[in-house]
Amino acid sequence: MVKSTSANLSPRKMPRQARSQATLEAIFQATIQVLLSEGRQRLTTIRVAERAGTSVGTLYQYYPNKQALLFAVVRRHVTEVGEQVRRAAESVHGKPLADIVSAVVSAFVRAKIDRIDEARALFSVAGELDSRVLVVESEERGLAMLTAVLRTATDAKFDDLPTAVYIFMAAMIGSTTYMIEGGAPPSILRAWGGQLESLCLGYLERAARSIHNDSR
Repeated sequence: MVKSTSANLSPRKMPRQARSQATLEAIFQATIQVLLSEGRQRLTTIRVAERAGTSVGTLYQYYPNKQALLFAVVRRHVTEVGEQVRRAAESVHGKPLADIVSAVVSAFVRAKIDRIDEARALFSVAGELDSRVLVVESEERGLAMLTAVLRTATDAKFDDLPTAVYIFMAAMIGSTTYMIEGGAPPSILRAWGGQLESLCLGYLERAARSIHNDSR
């Protein structure tokens, strides 16, 4: 299957008024609902518009085709997950390393597990789209956020912070991909957060220098 390219995935316009924003939100929610109930092969703009309580013409005012709509929904999902993790990271600036890892990993896992069906559906959709732009955007935000918070850890410093940050993020994203693609059972999903936290903290502790030891 030929993937849609980023050139034809751009929205036609963005909502500016509250009413338009509400309409677009209804369209997004309807897209998720149809995707989960009908599957991506049966998802059409007509079904989405009907579920959203609006017209296909209104939908096309914002998105030129189904692929552009799905791309926008995937982008919003990725952005929302990133925002949840960012808020958690900002809340533990200047805390010990264990607190930082716990907050970041917990927020990331919770953002995925709370909507695991949606995450799985959108993950499969992303595979049919040219999502390189989303990947780059997400990576840049994630690396910057993790760099900022790890730099403030009160009990650890990193000689090679960029590498530590990259592997930390890769551990979270890589395990997420495996969980979603592999269709992990509920028992594994319940244990995932604690296990991932142990994995990430163990690595970062090995990669870091103890501030307390340096001060001796």
